[in-house]
Amino acid sequence: MEDRRTLFVDVILPLALPKPYTYRVPFELSEYVQKGVRVVVQFGRSKLYSGLVANIHEQAPVDYQAKYIDSVLDETPVVNQFQFQLWNWISDYYMCNIGEVMNAALPAGLKLNSETHIVLHPDYKNGEVELSDKEYLVADALQIQEVLTIQEISDILSVKHVYPIIKSLIQKSVALAEEEVKQRYKPKVVEYVALSSEMQNEKVLKNVFDELQKAPKQLEMLMKFVQLSNHFGDYDKQVKKVALQKSVGATSSVVNQLCKKGVFSVYEQEEGRLSHAEIDKKYNYQLSKIQEDKYLEVKNYFESKDVVLLHGVTSSGKTEVYIKLIKEAIAKGEQVLYLLPEIALTTQLITRLQKRFGDKVGVYHSRFNQNERVEVWKNVIDREKYQIVIGARSSLFLPFENLGLVIVDEEHETSFKQHEPAPRYNARDASIVLAKLHNAKVLLGSATPSVETYRNAEEGKYGLVEMKERYGNMQMPEILVSDIADDTKKRKMKANLGDLLYRSIDEALKAGEQVILFQNRRGFSPFIQCDSCAWVPQCKNCDVSLTYHKYRNEYNCHYCGYKLPNIKSCKACGSFEVSLKGFGTEKIEEDIKQFFPKAKVQRMDLDTTRKKDAYYKIITQFEERGIDILIGTQMVTKGLDFDNVALVGVLNADQMLNFADFRAFERSYQLMAQVAGRSGRKKKRGKVIVQSRDPHHIIIRDVIDNNYENMY
Repeated sequence: MEDRRTLFVDVILPLALPKPYTYRVPFELSEYVQKGVRVVVQFGRSKLYSGLVANIHEQAPVDYQAKYIDSVLDETPVVNQFQFQLWNWISDYYMCNIGEVMNAALPAGLKLNSETHIVLHPDYKNGEVELSDKEYLVADALQIQEVLTIQEISDILSVKHVYPIIKSLIQKSVALAEEEVKQRYKPKVVEYVALSSEMQNEKVLKNVFDELQKAPKQLEMLMKFVQLSNHFGDYDKQVKKVALQKSVGATSSVVNQLCKKGVFSVYEQEEGRLSHAEIDKKYNYQLSKIQEDKYLEVKNYFESKDVVLLHGVTSSGKTEVYIKLIKEAIAKGEQVLYLLPEIALTTQLITRLQKRFGDKVGVYHSRFNQNERVEVWKNVIDREKYQIVIGARSSLFLPFENLGLVIVDEEHETSFKQHEPAPRYNARDASIVLAKLHNAKVLLGSATPSVETYRNAEEGKYGLVEMKERYGNMQMPEILVSDIADDTKKRKMKANLGDLLYRSIDEALKAGEQVILFQNRRGFSPFIQCDSCAWVPQCKNCDVSLTYHKYRNEYNCHYCGYKLPNIKSCKACGSFEVSLKGFGTEKIEEDIKQFFPKAKVQRMDLDTTRKKDAYYKIITQFEERGIDILIGTQMVTKGLDFDNVALVGVLNADQMLNFADFRAFERSYQLMAQVAGRSGRKKKRGKVIVQSRDPHHIIIRDVIDNNYENMY
């Protein structure tokens, strides 16, 4: 007799709810339900959501009537036991709901959204009901399109608030509202052209060539197909339809005509969106004696400790030590997670790792679109595809099954901390917990470790391996301090450039060398102030001053995005004497272009890198010496490796040192030491100029002496 047990499932919903909700499983779906699959469930009166099955049991809920699950979306789990354990820890430790963790963890393409669809009422007959002009427009559109979303109706009517009109149409039995769960992820489907089965004969094909003499475009396309499919006798070759059309400058109608004549057949094939890479067999790097010794030290610590801190000065060759450890891990069949604080860093590192490991390397970060992120997710589940994942903090949530090594590069970086929205987790700390769940090892790397990490190493909780020399015995950069208070008195300042920095930039450009200028504030000016009453415009939501962006000619809040148009007069006293105070990267860019008109100048901050490939383009351009002066925020300080940078300028050290934060000195040291490390990495000793009104500040002295221990 068939087992007819009543099954219940605890479902995690992508909402800020205090606990999972229990649903009943229909008998016909009981064999498809597994822990970790997505199910569509109703929550509330009419909303449908995709949730995750967290538990399967036979216990009905006590305080409410369990609803039935609507459908099961997956044949195999998309989330595994390690992920559930990590989610529960994050929910508990960072005091947030499990649904909020799920929202952060799953790529948007794996989450379904419920959209209200408006359809024509089956009993509606045109002219029987009196309708307003706007109602008639919607009814007419429904007769043509059958289904409309709220947004589509809003677009048709050019009205934002369409709910009263929809409500009226429903009451008049003209339309019906229905909830439909919409699957966001769509596999990329590519159309291919191949010879039809009748054409798989040389004589038949030659006859077709003769017949097509009167249709020159079709003949040209067939000849191009033969050329693109390599050689005449290869009948089973296929060519992308789009590529074939482009090669002869034809539309799809030409292909369709050849299909009608039985020459071609067109079929669809699912294809990945992610780029492919091949191993560079010529790339053969040998560790130096120091690197080999430090690698063995790390291995030795891993015998007794789960976490090791590799404290190596900038350009000491830490990455090659990482690569050797990665090589060992994947040789054992283990997976590797390589965490980086910034997407900007992935661009250089991806190329480096792909030369060693080819298509085993996957990349995951927020600039990927939702379909690309789902593909990476699925490739990690299929362990044969991606054994190494490089990514920013969100890659922590990928479905690893056999994690052997976690590398957290630049572990001190504040970018590892998620601030808004919940969960407000630190990816460095959470990765240590993730590694423990998998019995994996963690290597934390930094030239300027965070105080808490160094303390843990000092107390013996972590292993500590130190690399105090640059690779190839290169010298650390020469660090000079420019006293801009003195330059201001002597009227030697050129806008925001002191005399020493101005002359050094000029010398570097004349020598054909590149320059990096660091200012940890984007925009044109941090704030505007009334010269009469000292009024400063502030964000109505966040109570912080608004930053002026010249290229948009508006004032922005960098926390919530609140905007104000250009302010010409004081809102407090009405005075027209308002002036910009301070300077950001945009102002520096304008000044540099004025002082060095022949130099090729580029800015790298959040405003110039919003597009997916923007980081890659700027960094590649700089590497290929298409940029002479790169101006940036802290993006330029982290782990980037350029051959020809002779000079680095820190434009305002005081702004960092006097920031209202108990970590201000630690962060200032880290930023200055890191940006200094971008100078003189290959050929000769580089130069760093730090501009300050307090040149004898203890932290600036520690940066000059490269004395991390003293700062600590």
